[in-house]
Amino acid sequence: MPDIQSRRFNRLPWLGLPMVLVAGVVEMVSASESATLPFPASDREAILAMTGTYDIDFSFFETVRYQPDYEHAEEKLTGGSEWVVVVEDSADKISLQHILVDPKSGYVTKHWRQDWVYEADTRFEFRTDQTWRVRELSDAETSGKWTQCVYEVSDAPRYCGTGKWIHEDGASTWTSDTTWRPLPRREYTTREDYNVMEAINRHTIVADGWTHEQDNLKVQIGENGERHVIVREYGFNDYRDENEVDFTPAEEYWAATKDFWAQVRTRWGDYLDQPPGLVMLIGEDGMDMIMPLFEMAASVQEGETVYGAEIDAVFSDWLDRASAE
Repeated sequence: MPDIQSRRFNRLPWLGLPMVLVAGVVEMVSASESATLPFPASDREAILAMTGTYDIDFSFFETVRYQPDYEHAEEKLTGGSEWVVVVEDSADKISLQHILVDPKSGYVTKHWRQDWVYEADTRFEFRTDQTWRVRELSDAETSGKWTQCVYEVSDAPRYCGTGKWIHEDGASTWTSDTTWRPLPRREYTTREDYNVMEAINRHTIVADGWTHEQDNLKVQIGENGERHVIVREYGFNDYRDENEVDFTPAEEYWAATKDFWAQVRTRWGDYLDQPPGLVMLIGEDGMDMIMPLFEMAASVQEGETVYGAEIDAVFSDWLDRASAE
């Protein structure tokens, strides 16, 4: 089972004091130390409360039709069991990695990652055609706010959003601004009528877990920037505390491969930490990068050595820097 401390941490979202992870153990921060934080302690507390072990329901259904002849797509309902673990916890950044486990087989899949940066200087933004541009943010855009950036299984970029945490009514909620993302994995093989998901994301921490809501618009952006809205979609991902599933395989996988994935994140950072951004020279499924990186991670888990040059080759084959605007 995962470190019991991670589950205990999930039970401490309303104490009004920040917490830190020291050698895997949750420790309270004193009032004097709290005073030195550049952000409200309750913000950090809420983000770290997303760590732990969860049973998840993923649901997506279309609502408002913007085109009279459009037929609603079938509702998407899936689920899973997931361990969320801290990757980084520094002065103004918190990074959380999600790892899926099949309860029956114990099969592990490295899933998505979410990075949170307080008053971020930049963020990447999707621009269609497998292009993400890095944009500098103004003080007005980021003052008192957290920027969340989301990455897919290969640590490739998905989207960023910026907003404030609000703590009231026994819950903590963060709501993003409106940003673009590429088609979700559940649809890029079946849909050709839109090329951008325009979304507002909302994370809410509650007593027995947390939720991720999505207010989505499916939009076709034309070659000259013209905008054609197809349909509105609502997404609701419900993370409920799970204590029965054996997450040991996820712990073992991450212990064996986390240093490898740190190297991968460094390569992505070379493109995403400053303008202009990147262009992915691959299809929307991303498999040209996902497969070799996952195969390398499997080799590392088996005790084999993967050299930095092998990782570099994957990036040089399938990425290019975005052109200057």
